[in-house]
Amino acid sequence: MNKIICLKHGTKYGPDYVNILHSMIKRFCTVEHEFICFTEDKAGLVNDIKVVELPTAYPKISGWWYKPLLMNPLLPQLQHSTVLYIDLDVIIFKNIDKLFHYKPGSFCVVRDFNRSTNKDWNRFNSSVVRWQTGQHPQVYNEFIKDAGHTARRFHGDQDWLFANVKNNFEFWPDEWIMSYKWEMRGRPPLIRRPDGIRDFKAAGHPTIHGETSIAVFHGDPNPKVCSDPWCKENWK
Repeated sequence: MNKIICLKHGTKYGPDYVNILHSMIKRFCTVEHEFICFTEDKAGLVNDIKVVELPTAYPKISGWWYKPLLMNPLLPQLQHSTVLYIDLDVIIFKNIDKLFHYKPGSFCVVRDFNRSTNKDWNRFNSSVVRWQTGQHPQVYNEFIKDAGHTARRFHGDQDWLFANVKNNFEFWPDEWIMSYKWEMRGRPPLIRRPDGIRDFKAAGHPTIHGETSIAVFHGDPNPKVCSDPWCKENWK
C-alpha cells in the first residue's frame, strides 16, 4: 500500500496548507495511494483527508520534531506500506509518480540545498522522504528514549535523520526537488514588508528545470505569502 503523509503541528501552518497540498497531490499523482495528515488539530481540513492524531506523550517537542515519530515501525496506519512524506511548505507543479518508482525499496531523501553552493554537500533535507515500513527503526527507537534532549541537542529533525540513517540511503536526483529561493530564484535579496512578512525584494520568475516537480520553500518566504506571480498561480 502506498501512503502519502504530511505533518501539521501548532499554528505555523493553517489547514489551508494541508488542503492545498492534498489538492496538488490529487492533480499530480496518479499512483494509487492514501493521503494522511498527522495533526493535533483537524479543524478546517477537507472531509476526504484522513486524519491521525499526533501522540501527546511528548510535551517537550514541537513542529518538525514530530517527524521521527512517523517512522515508528509499529505505527498502525503505516503498516506494510511505502510511505512518502511531504512537507507543507512546497509547491507541486508536475507529476510526482516517479517518487514511488525511483529505486524501489530504498530510503530516499533530498540532498540539502546547500548543494547550490557546494557540489559535494551530502547532508539531508527532510522535505520529501520515502521509506518502507520498518526501515531504519533506530530513527524512532533512539529518539523516544529522550525526545526532549535530542530536540535540544540537534538543530533539526533532518540532522537527527542524517546521524541515524548513515550510509543506507539514496538521494533523490537534485533536479526533481529544488529550493525555490536558492536554486529556482537564484538567492534574491529579501526585505521585510510593511505587514511584517519577509519576502523577495522584487517579484520575479523562477527558472524551471525540465525534471523538477516540487519547489521547496525553506525559510522565508513561504508559498502562501510569496509575491511572485508563479507562486500565486501554482499554490492551489
